[in-house]
Amino acid sequence: MSTNETVISFKNVDFNYDPKKPILEEVNFNVRKGSKITLMGQNGAGKSTIFKLINWGLKPLIGSVNIDAKLTIATSYQVVKPEDKELTVQAFFRKYHGDESVFNIDKEIGEILRVVGLKAPLERLVKDFSGGQQARLLLGAALIQNPDILLLDEPTNNLDKDGIWKLTEFLQEYKKTVIVISHDADFLNSFTDGVLYLDVYTQKVEMFVGNYHDVVEQISRKIEKENMANARLAKEAQAKKEQANVFAHKWGKLRAVAKKMREAAEEMEDSMVDKRKEDKAINSFRIPMQEDISGVLLRINSVHIIRDGEVEVQDVDIELRRDDHLLLSGPNGIGKSTLLQKIVSGEEDGVELTSWVKIGYYRQDFSNLNFNQTVYECLREAAGENMPEQELRKTAAGFLLTWELMKTRIGDISEGQKGLVAFCRLVFLKPGILILDEPTNHINFRHIPIIAEALDAFEGGMILVSHVDEFVWQIRMDQYLDLE
Repeated sequence: MSTNETVISFKNVDFNYDPKKPILEEVNFNVRKGSKITLMGQNGAGKSTIFKLINWGLKPLIGSVNIDAKLTIATSYQVVKPEDKELTVQAFFRKYHGDESVFNIDKEIGEILRVVGLKAPLERLVKDFSGGQQARLLLGAALIQNPDILLLDEPTNNLDKDGIWKLTEFLQEYKKTVIVISHDADFLNSFTDGVLYLDVYTQKVEMFVGNYHDVVEQISRKIEKENMANARLAKEAQAKKEQANVFAHKWGKLRAVAKKMREAAEEMEDSMVDKRKEDKAINSFRIPMQEDISGVLLRINSVHIIRDGEVEVQDVDIELRRDDHLLLSGPNGIGKSTLLQKIVSGEEDGVELTSWVKIGYYRQDFSNLNFNQTVYECLREAAGENMPEQELRKTAAGFLLTWELMKTRIGDISEGQKGLVAFCRLVFLKPGILILDEPTNHINFRHIPIIAEALDAFEGGMILVSHVDEFVWQIRMDQYLDLE
């Protein structure tokens, strides 16, 4: 239950990495003690930047961020740091515990692992866990600090249904302050009592009170009113300008009247509210299929799964043909991502891939993208040199990839923007088989129905892993393989 006591206060905060690209401008908001807040905004708007300003990872260029120095802050990030992957589970939790005087924290680690629903030997290396299991470790590393302010950055990414349920239950019972970045509407609606809305074009933050679904409706109504008011002002300003043009060619006092009319038109245009362009979704798209493919594209005779830490071989009988869509399911840690990786690399013994079939692989951690390439270099490589420049840029723009963003290194863009790059790349690749590992992670909820429509219409073979039922239900599935 929140109180009237303010624990976080932003006052006229400006921040940018490049003076030509402002991220935050005159940002003002307060967060009350014990409240559970969603931080909402378009991919790349600056949500993670706000987190870094709160946990002292960054300092504002102008303005102030006020947090009581006595309060502890813990952040659960989206991905494990490279240096942390070489740590054991015990060393990982000890690093983030914060109290070096504790000699034996194994009991605390065990309690946290139960909270996040993970069985993990303390001597096992972090890098040996699946993406979903690493997500639980990241969450546990924040929870073990028992912070006064808990910051969660896309905490449901890679979590299966059981993991999301356990996290939801925990947050509903947590008595301290929580701020969450997430695109999972149902998850957010289960505990949110307010939303901080970050506008990517005005670089300002608005505060809304209510659960997530209520706030989304409030924002939609406000945008509709703003657009109607803009249309009215634009019409009146244009009428003033036309009258001014007529009077400007007259003599005497009419010229003065024309001048006043122009000034009135300019005032009307100045009073128009900046359109919330970030509410625009990506354009509808289709992923073209590799030409001249037929017959069996992929045959799966057996798979390796991990059960209670032991590798088992499971016999299956799956044939993937053109226009066959396969849903691959199972709990975190059973080996779904590993199986997909081995199919792509040709290392899975029980899988036969037709040699000439091209695979389009959407990997959940984007590690099959070259982070040192610019977005343009990545897309040009996928499209080939024969694609006209205009067509490449037009397709990219449909995924909200502006020319400014195209010149940026992939390693420097947000996770959500990496996801849009990955989908745009699939359009250019024209694969025979699509392999998609949690493709909704990091993606703005407005884009998800459009992505589902494109996957549903794909005419090649497809293997999909996703824990988001609402997304899966929108896509035609012909076969199912449950590794559990």
